[in-house]
Amino acid sequence: MKYNFLILIAFLFVNNFSFAQDKKSKGDDFFFEYKYPQAIIEYKKEKNEHPLSKRQLLNLADSYLQTENYKNAVDTYLEIYKEDTKISTYHFNNMLQAMAKTSGQDRVKAFLATKTDVLSNELLENAEFNYELQESEKANDLAYQIFNINANGPASDFSPSFYKDDKLLFTSTRSLKGNKKKGYRENEYLEIFVAKVGMDGQILNPKPFLEVPESSFHQATPFYSEARDAVFYVSSNEEYDQLTFDENGKNSLAVMMTSEDGTAQYLLRDPSTSFYYPFYDEKTSRLYFAANFPNGYGGTDLYYVDTNEGKIMSAPINLGSRINTPGNEVSPFVFENSLYFASDIFYGLGGMDIYKSEMQNDESFSIPVNLGMGLNSEDDDFGFIIKNNKTEGLIGYFSSNRKEGKGKDDIYGFTVADKPGLKTLVLRGQVNNSSSKEGVSKAAVRVYDTDLNLIKEVYTNEEGTYRLEIPWRETLMLEASKERYSEIIRSFDEEAIQDLEDNNLVDLELLFLDDLVEEKEDQTVIKMKKFFFQKGRYAITPEVAAELDKVVVVVKSFPQLQLRIESHTDSRGGGATNFRLSQNRADAIKDYLEQHGVSSSNILYSIGYGEDKIINNCKSGVFCLEQMHNQNERQLIVVLNYDLLF
Repeated sequence: MKYNFLILIAFLFVNNFSFAQDKKSKGDDFFFEYKYPQAIIEYKKEKNEHPLSKRQLLNLADSYLQTENYKNAVDTYLEIYKEDTKISTYHFNNMLQAMAKTSGQDRVKAFLATKTDVLSNELLENAEFNYELQESEKANDLAYQIFNINANGPASDFSPSFYKDDKLLFTSTRSLKGNKKKGYRENEYLEIFVAKVGMDGQILNPKPFLEVPESSFHQATPFYSEARDAVFYVSSNEEYDQLTFDENGKNSLAVMMTSEDGTAQYLLRDPSTSFYYPFYDEKTSRLYFAANFPNGYGGTDLYYVDTNEGKIMSAPINLGSRINTPGNEVSPFVFENSLYFASDIFYGLGGMDIYKSEMQNDESFSIPVNLGMGLNSEDDDFGFIIKNNKTEGLIGYFSSNRKEGKGKDDIYGFTVADKPGLKTLVLRGQVNNSSSKEGVSKAAVRVYDTDLNLIKEVYTNEEGTYRLEIPWRETLMLEASKERYSEIIRSFDEEAIQDLEDNNLVDLELLFLDDLVEEKEDQTVIKMKKFFFQKGRYAITPEVAAELDKVVVVVKSFPQLQLRIESHTDSRGGGATNFRLSQNRADAIKDYLEQHGVSSSNILYSIGYGEDKIINNCKSGVFCLEQMHNQNERQLIVVLNYDLLF
């Protein structure tokens, strides 16, 4: 098979320079020499003689995967997984990659559905979004003109980088006869080449790049920064033309930057950790790269460090679980606030795929979207770069080992009218209780189109925060709700959607029914401040209206409420007069509520009780203070179906 050159690059750099360590078996020897077919044979022999260790079983499964024996890879991974569900995230990704090859995405989705309690929300959301994208019409909505570079050869050519106005840098394992590394056999060392770019995008007359200091060892994956007029690249760790090793006999890769005087300085260097694919963002002065640090999310992760005048000013910062996965992420490239990179995560099209993620104002990232078939294939696709074309549209390059290529890895060019990658819209915020201002957990947040077709639904976390992402739309409706809470709907027109690009924070407030009602006289009533009609009158005054408006809000927020309006008087005056007065007041309240939007179907009764339900001893003929009489004059809005609502 074509081994994945990109992922093995880390091991290739080590392979030639690591001191031999004691191995427990021939299978181990072959595995660590990347002789996977031989490793499989030896491991199977050893397995017949005695049980393999977990490490050896994983090596066997990885060997099956590398030789495209996906069925045996899945069976072996699952054999390990059944015994120990805590296999590394890297091998978990390998298992799902093999599963997708043998049983398709549906089995992978079913398997993921059983692991939602142990997998990160970001990983599950990324997978769901990309699976849906692959099945939709939006997966390939751009017309790419893709062409194989004529200068590709039978060796590996990869990692293109724009250089000055009309040149391209790239990495190659092609023969180096007649250049500064004369005497080394083909493919033993990686070399940086430079070529002129023709009007048709083809590269012309590739030559070894001599603007980096001479080295007898690996120099690869260059990136040229116009602002700094410097080339960032990876190089073998060496001193005085000799490789340096850590205590385990490992030679790692460092990131270097050229200087104006023709020398180069180490920027990122560690005896035991290799750094790959540097990219310098001139806008932020951040240096992005890939590395396999401990405590990462899987294999190689993407990181950045802050720089100032070519000096490292911060510790490496992981781009987080929205970008980094249980797989390998490499080759970062930023264009117009979009991060392009490659990943071999299981929900891709096969091998390494190129993804795009939008960089948000709060320094978070949108869901990485697969660029789809064309730029991606069933094989490895990586090393994506792009810029505005001199004529029109955009031009870019990427690397791939797709089967129709000329070598192990080829460089492909492409032109396209618009920026690749589905544009998405991110909405995030907090759903709060309108009274307490505390977050509402497990509230449903839904997005609809203008025809009320549901696009996406998520639930808030324990703090009441939510985040959702959908393909870009010009208009939408956002709804939040929860049992015993009100429902809120906000509409966004084209102008409001554009505003979300600058600030996608959308906080929402819900009314909690229990905050709006209380118990009085052994029944549930809507909370209001006590109000009084004018003596002997039933006209709605501003004071009365202010309290009745609260009822309007409650009923509109909870339209399923069924009400009884009660009006009570004190015992002063005649009984018949008080009865008529209270009924008039109850009817006046009903009329006001209906005039202000409360449906008549919500009001089942409006009853005036007169002085029939005195709540203290101030009955007719009993002398009482004014405040005691006032206790009896009251208006209640009773919720009849409160106990039946939820």
